[in-house]
Amino acid sequence: MKVRPEKYLRYLFLPNLLELFGTERTKEILSVNPTIIPVREEAATVLITSYVYNKAEISEFKDISIDEALSLKCNDHIVWINVDGLRKDDVDKLGEQYGIHPLLREDILSINQRPKMDEVDEILFSLMNILYYNEEKQSVSQEQISLVLGKNFVITFQDDPSKDLYHALRERLKLPTSKTRGKEADYLYYTLIDTIVDHYFVVMDKLRDRIEDVEEEIIRGTTKRSLAQINVLRKELIVLKRSIYPVREVIGGILKSDSELLTEFNERFYKDVYDHVVQAIDLVENYRDMIMGMQDLYISNVNLKMNEVMKVMAIVTCVLAPATVIGGVFGMNFQVIPLSSHHWGFWIAVGAMFIIPVWMLIMFKRRGWF
Repeated sequence: MKVRPEKYLRYLFLPNLLELFGTERTKEILSVNPTIIPVREEAATVLITSYVYNKAEISEFKDISIDEALSLKCNDHIVWINVDGLRKDDVDKLGEQYGIHPLLREDILSINQRPKMDEVDEILFSLMNILYYNEEKQSVSQEQISLVLGKNFVITFQDDPSKDLYHALRERLKLPTSKTRGKEADYLYYTLIDTIVDHYFVVMDKLRDRIEDVEEEIIRGTTKRSLAQINVLRKELIVLKRSIYPVREVIGGILKSDSELLTEFNERFYKDVYDHVVQAIDLVENYRDMIMGMQDLYISNVNLKMNEVMKVMAIVTCVLAPATVIGGVFGMNFQVIPLSSHHWGFWIAVGAMFIIPVWMLIMFKRRGWF
């Protein structure tokens, strides 16, 4: 029989405890089964934006149809097509027009795919996760993005049209002095990946602030909510680890690739991205160590409180022991008991019951027992 803790926690006076432990978040993070093919719902809204440029000029096409995007392919300009919101028919049409292999199209339409890199039929393909920090839920959310590099074109596929990580890149691309405009398509490909990796640090800074807040709260005083908050932070680190660690293999695969799409001059830029990914992984490990340290600190505080309680109970027991012994002696059923017939016998016994515990307390204090 499977025991569900939330069934019994509801009877405790902790109304927000189930929410803090985040059982639904656990299902969301760990509900990944590669043997089951997930069913992707067709996007209700599809937003396609394209830029066709060279060093001298640039043309911007906003909110265009899939047929218009198909007609933009050319050899003397670099084309960047960004698709927000995925539909199978749209992906297939773009794939046929730009030579994207059917296996890569399946990866584009996949859900909860592990970040990866493939090179198929003169196409360089990378699948990564864009990370965002949800201020309302205090959690890390992710959006899958697929990047396709071909001869003089780059195509990016994203899930959510409402989120835009490349606004600053688009604005820079419009400038005549933009470095991207004067380089090959692989430099744009690098810039897109670099923007994703740089945004990892923005998300981790948000999570670091929350870790520091929880740490300060535990240091000030351990509460019943502290362990729940530590548990939630550990789950968010799972999201970071699952999204960031494989990116090192993605960048490493690009660096090892012999594709003609990658110029030797731009290799240094991909090495820089690789260094950033390694740094991000180191930060995730540091955050993990901090959370484990907070858990140890929480356990130490709980044990310290328990020791304080036990010490107080032991002192109370010791203080009451003389009164118990004296009362037991004078309560024995014998005919002859010392001081039992004395005029001051009762008051002497009561005085001893008070004087001896006071003397014991003084001795405990001198020994530093409390």
